[in-house]
Amino acid sequence: MSGQRVVIVGGGVIGLLTAFNLAGRAQSVVVVERAGVGQESSWAGGGIVSPLYPWRYSPAVTALAHWSQDFYPRLAERLLDATGIDPQVHTTGLYWLDLDDEPQALAWAQRLDRPLRSVDISAVYDAVPVMGSGYSRAIHMADIANVRNPRLVKALKAALLALPNVTLHEDCEVSEFVRDDDRVIGVSTAAGDVLGDSVVLAAGAWSGDLLARLGLELPVEPVKGQMILYKCDAGFLPSMILAKGRYAIPRRDGHILIGSTLEYEGYDKTPTGNALESLKASAVELIPALADAEVVGHWAGLRPGSPEGIPFIGPVPNHPGLWLNCGHFRNGLVLAPASCQLLADLLTGDAPIIDPAPYAPDGRLSHQPACSR
Repeated sequence: MSGQRVVIVGGGVIGLLTAFNLAGRAQSVVVVERAGVGQESSWAGGGIVSPLYPWRYSPAVTALAHWSQDFYPRLAERLLDATGIDPQVHTTGLYWLDLDDEPQALAWAQRLDRPLRSVDISAVYDAVPVMGSGYSRAIHMADIANVRNPRLVKALKAALLALPNVTLHEDCEVSEFVRDDDRVIGVSTAAGDVLGDSVVLAAGAWSGDLLARLGLELPVEPVKGQMILYKCDAGFLPSMILAKGRYAIPRRDGHILIGSTLEYEGYDKTPTGNALESLKASAVELIPALADAEVVGHWAGLRPGSPEGIPFIGPVPNHPGLWLNCGHFRNGLVLAPASCQLLADLLTGDAPIIDPAPYAPDGRLSHQPACSR
C-alpha cells in the first residue's frame, strides 16, 4: 500500500477524513472536489454525534455510530494539535421528549448497554429551564456530543494541506472515470485526467450520478434539509433537545441550530419561506424565548439518501480499483470516523475495525438498462 496513489472523488467530511486516514499509508493522496471542500452537506448539517433516533436504525448503522461516538474526542484533539483549529466536540447530552416509542428506546439501550434512561420531566425543566411547557415525558443520554461541522471541515482541510503527499483540487468537477479495460485507473476533469492505483467515490448526493457513468445504479439520491440558526448568550441552552422530529443544538458560543426538514426535491437547494416558518414554529415550541430572537442564518443542504441509511463502503464488484464510501443519508457526520477508518482498512488490507459485510457494494448495486446510459 505504501507505493499506492489514491484518488478520492469528493471533498466533504467523508472524503477529507478518508484522505487523512490514508495519508500515512499511501505514497500520495489526491482529493478532487467539484466546488469548495466541505461546502455541501458537511457544512449544512447539525453535527449531532448520534442518529436522531438510534434505536430505529439497523445494527449496521449502530455499529458505525458507536465506534465513531467513542472516537470523536480523540479525532478533535488530534486535529486541534495538528492545526490549532478546534472542531468543538461539545458534550451536552440530549433529551428526547414525548416519544411514541419510548419503551422500544429503553429496551434498545438495555440490550446494547447504552447510557439512555428515563428521567422525570420536572428534572428536565430544572436542567433546561428555557424549554417550552407542556411536555410530559423524557429520556436522556448524557454523553452525546455535537461537533461544529464547519470547524471540523476547516481543521481537516488545514491538516491535509500540511501533509506533503496530499493534494486538494477544488472547483474541479469529475466528468468520467478513466478505465483500462474493466479497471478504474483515475478520473477525467476539465483540467485533465487524474490517475491513481485506487479511486474512492465519496461524492455524497452526487455519487449515484457519477457511478451511472459506468452503467451502475447506486441507490443514493439527494434529500434536501433546511435549518435555521439563532444567536443567544453562551450557556442559554445547556443541552440538546428533540421533540416531534425537530431538534435544538447549542454551540459553545451561544448559537442555536434548529432543524431540520426532509424534502425530496432533486438537487434544488433553495431555502423556502414555508420551511423557514415551519422551523421557526418548532423553535418557539421547543424554546419559547426564541420568538424574540433573530434568525441569523437559514440554509439548505443535500443529504445523500440511501436505503435504510446504510452507507456503501468497499470495492465495486467487477470494477477493480474503484471503491465506495458514500450514502450516509442523515448520519454522515455521525458515522464519518468509523466509515473512513473501515474504508482505509479495507483498501490497505488491514484488519477491519468492524465487520464490513453490511456495507459492501457487492449485491447492493444494479446495472442500468443500456438505453438509460
